[in-house]
Amino acid sequence: MTETTTSRRRRPDGPNAGVLAVVSLALTIASVLVPPLLASGTSFPSPLGSTAAVSGYFVQHPAAASVAGFLVFAASVPLGIYAATVYARMQRLGIRVPGPTIALVGGIAASILLSISGLLAWALGQPVAGRPPALLHTLDYVVYALGGVGFVGGLGLLIAGIAVPALILGLAPRWLAWAGLILAGLSELSFFALLIPQLALLLPVCRFLGLAWLSVVGFLLPRDRHDVPRRGTRAGTAPSASEVGR
Repeated sequence: MTETTTSRRRRPDGPNAGVLAVVSLALTIASVLVPPLLASGTSFPSPLGSTAAVSGYFVQHPAAASVAGFLVFAASVPLGIYAATVYARMQRLGIRVPGPTIALVGGIAASILLSISGLLAWALGQPVAGRPPALLHTLDYVVYALGGVGFVGGLGLLIAGIAVPALILGLAPRWLAWAGLILAGLSELSFFALLIPQLALLLPVCRFLGLAWLSVVGFLLPRDRHDVPRRGTRAGTAPSASEVGR
């Protein structure tokens, strides 16, 4: 038995990061597609609509709102595990730059904000009588701020923290790493949706493409430094993970 084999057995790889991201993406897609089936084709309301339309949705389709909240909350769980798994893997690769920590902070923030958003959406669907329309509309804004802008902002940090080391060390194809950097930039740009509502179009784009990107990278990311490919860079040979960590 070789030393490398013994080391790998002593340090389990943990959950498959790619599978975790796929599960989170699948639950996110379900949170968009399933509720309309319970609400006569009506989607979860955007707070940018009228107070009457927003409050009417929660009054007329409480089950759809509850299911949407449940699925959103469920999607947050594998995302948090993904962030911790990828952070541990990059530490094992010897990457001692801020990227892994940025990815961990962003992933945990995205998971927490998404979970709170899902729980609030679930609460909006509960059959509580006498709720003022203005209150329902305000809470829908909170759901939007946490699960839309806040979540995508955290997701962008998670993607950036992975994409930069992946580009430098050749942990993934260069085009994929650059695509991650672009998605991360757009995700952070979506913050301005709080001031410019038209930029809200970036939120679903970054949400779904970002989770898809994490899925692909989760399957490609090496498990230890012996699996890191030697890829050419502008200066010649890519530095090793230990060299980057110096």
